[in-house]
Amino acid sequence: MTRKQIIKGRGLIAAAAGVFLSSISLPALAATPDSALVMAWNIDAISTFDPAQIGEVVTSELMQNTCDSLVDFDPADESKVVPLLAKSWDVSPDRMQITFHLNENMKFPSGEPATAKELAWSMQRVVQLGYGNASTLTEYGFSKDNVKERIAATDDNTLVMKLDKPYPTNLILQAIGANRVSSLLDMKTLMEKQVNGDLGNKYLATNTACVGPYRLMQWNAGESVVLQANDGYYGTKPKLSRVLIRHVAEPGTQRLLLTQGDVDIARDLSPDDLADLDGKPGLKIERVLKPQLFFWIFNVADPVFQNEKVRLAMRYLIDYDGLAKSVMTYLGVPRASFAQLGAVGALDAKEGQPFTLDLEKAKALLSEAGYANGFESDVLFGTLPHSAPIAQSIQQNAAKVGVKLNLERMANAQLFSRIRGREFKSGMLAWQTGVPDAHGNASRLVYNPDNRAEAKLTQIPAWRAAFQNDDFNKRVQEALLEGDPEKRNQIYYALQKDVMEKGPMAIMFQMYNILGMSDKVKDWTWNGFRVYYTSASK
Repeated sequence: MTRKQIIKGRGLIAAAAGVFLSSISLPALAATPDSALVMAWNIDAISTFDPAQIGEVVTSELMQNTCDSLVDFDPADESKVVPLLAKSWDVSPDRMQITFHLNENMKFPSGEPATAKELAWSMQRVVQLGYGNASTLTEYGFSKDNVKERIAATDDNTLVMKLDKPYPTNLILQAIGANRVSSLLDMKTLMEKQVNGDLGNKYLATNTACVGPYRLMQWNAGESVVLQANDGYYGTKPKLSRVLIRHVAEPGTQRLLLTQGDVDIARDLSPDDLADLDGKPGLKIERVLKPQLFFWIFNVADPVFQNEKVRLAMRYLIDYDGLAKSVMTYLGVPRASFAQLGAVGALDAKEGQPFTLDLEKAKALLSEAGYANGFESDVLFGTLPHSAPIAQSIQQNAAKVGVKLNLERMANAQLFSRIRGREFKSGMLAWQTGVPDAHGNASRLVYNPDNRAEAKLTQIPAWRAAFQNDDFNKRVQEALLEGDPEKRNQIYYALQKDVMEKGPMAIMFQMYNILGMSDKVKDWTWNGFRVYYTSASK
């Protein structure tokens, strides 16, 4: 990194603050303002702010701080839910209906009242649009034909959700109630802004229109995001009035900006950066294990990866332990199971990661699959700092067993587009579930209800991989409705072991949410599922 690049990076931070933070001045070499939180983060994956459509980790975090959901994860215990839009709820004895009682006197940033009527419309809208996040509701029996009947407002402060089966109530609260699909959107504004019946989708590509502690003040793609506190917010007011997030892709530049005081937080630091910062006066490292898995996904429509023995062989080309001690130091822990550590029904750390680097075993499996002399294929990956070294490590190991892997790096947005469009042979990326339950990932990484290309189930990685296994589908559904907790766990334990052998992806690591932070920032609050900007102060 040259001195010119460093100066340019710091100058962009200052310029963005000057333009977007109005009264806040943030010149180069100056401390960040007391009223704003300034972050350096790789945010090139942002493509929309529509709760019906977003799937990226970055955008999800921003949405959680701009659009409240029905309920929230308890900051101190992510397995529990606490009130948010809904101050309380009642569950019918047969678990087939949940009645939510909303807070009174909620308002949108526009000043319009926000009621259960708008919330019902917002949730119905997700299903009607049919984008990827519709599956969050359709997998629990909601459809375009029945959603208006099954999610309805009985008065301004009461929302009734009628289920088609007696799903575990806590799972429904986690999967739907605490999910972005239950965001309370400004129906009047979106209907005024709609284009060709899109229910405001185009407008929400660059705006937010919902009830939450912050609103999107500015988004310049590839440059910055600015959030502004909502004055009329019904809940606890944010302690900081603004949040500025600068797109800084290079971890070394992020580290420099942090150490020089130009940003408060750096989000994408490498292990070397984190080691350099750890223990340095005025700075601190914050880390929490999150339900995000980093994996190598295979397109089963490709003739090579259609063979499950080939997919299994690829798992033995991964140096889990070596990478854990080098590239992934600080960043994650080895994990091969689809159920993340901490989830209900998850295998423990040992059983959930049975693989080691074993070139002889990989070679034997390739021979059994009919590829004794190897094959040639491609690996796509994005700009996450650990992606390239992991891909290169596997490439080197693959070459030793006759497999030539061509690596192609691209912007995260392009990577996601290629993977979601099934336009790949294999790729490396991360996936984060929204619930602390094995069903969260089973329903996405294993279950595929419709493998047709025209189904376009883009938010289901199993569909992206063109992978469908009828037996796996049946077992996922069986576990979902099993009323006996121990029997339910046993179904998941067996399923995890089978998926590690036959599944469409080689899961490699469960990630930490980790950052470098100025000690000026107080009360930074997060768990595996949420980051709470409202709690942060200086």
